[in-house]
Amino acid sequence: MELKIGELAKRSGCQVETIRFYEKEGLLLPAIRSQGNYRLYGDSHAERLLFIRHCRSLDMTLYEIRQLLLFKDAPQETCTEVNQILDKHIDHVTHRIHELTELQKQLSQLRSLCDNPTAGKDCGILHNLATTEGLSSKNLGSHGGGCH
Repeated sequence: MELKIGELAKRSGCQVETIRFYEKEGLLLPAIRSQGNYRLYGDSHAERLLFIRHCRSLDMTLYEIRQLLLFKDAPQETCTEVNQILDKHIDHVTHRIHELTELQKQLSQLRSLCDNPTAGKDCGILHNLATTEGLSSKNLGSHGGGCH
């Protein structure tokens, strides 16, 4: 089977730009080119793209996916390092859950500063967000130090 990039995008539910990005990053093998210089993808591309998309749905980084693909491409190897990659990712997710729980507490505390609608100049939420006391490390937890 040979698919043009648009057909692969429709079949996989991926954007064309995402497929090109994965190809550029080396996660997808380069497509062969048609006489008209169109990229042509096969079943192996579609399967690999499904693997990548599933990893991304698990919030894995491109580095983690790249590592997993190396093991997928070497089926004779043991999966010890695959387990290590997943264990490390699980630890990351656990840490992120803790951070998000702290963030939820902070947001709830902030929300409690304005129970009744008032004029903006008297809003406890807006006042807190505009002062350095709203930025104290006690209030920020592990989430807040950087800019998004």
